[in-house]
Amino acid sequence: MELEHRFTVTAPVEQAWEVLLDLERVAPCMPGATLTSYEGDEFAGNVRVKLGPVTMTFAGSGRFVERDQQAHRMVIEASGKDRRGGGTARATVRSQLHPAGAATVVEVHTDLVVTGRVAQFGRGMIGDVSNRLLGQFTDCLAGKLAPPPAAAAPPATATPVEPDPAAVAAESAVAATAPGPGPAPPPAQAEPI
Repeated sequence: MELEHRFTVTAPVEQAWEVLLDLERVAPCMPGATLTSYEGDEFAGNVRVKLGPVTMTFAGSGRFVERDQQAHRMVIEASGKDRRGGGTARATVRSQLHPAGAATVVEVHTDLVVTGRVAQFGRGMIGDVSNRLLGQFTDCLAGKLAPPPAAAAPPATATPVEPDPAAVAAESAVAATAPGPGPAPPPAQAEPI
């Protein structure tokens, strides 16, 4: 499943790049995600996701395959397995940051493969869940990029732009999506572990 995301943060590209590479700082912004280890280019963690009536907790690992500071491009490979044997997820997430005046546009492309129970929900529900997760992630990211309270600058904001469906389990590493046609899926939530 190919998934696309695009969002804007009101911070210069260098500042946004620095924050997005700091997994210990960014992981708490991903609803339901917990970073359990991070050393060098490799990391491990858990993501708890609710798809309709089903809650799944994925334990997994990932690594930075590429971190090109000059091009502001990063590639992450991640995979995880539901703790109760309900399925697996594997993703390659490519992120590209572009300066836009005082802001930064972040484009995220995810190649996602899911198996088991999570696959039965399809692209529409996965898209709905990932759009909600991305919205919560960008709000939190805006807080991480906001100037300290003593500064006179206005607070930073992050606004999802042109969302399309995204990865569920792979987003324990970084964020990354548009519901397909059909009836509206039931409400979806991510729950902290």
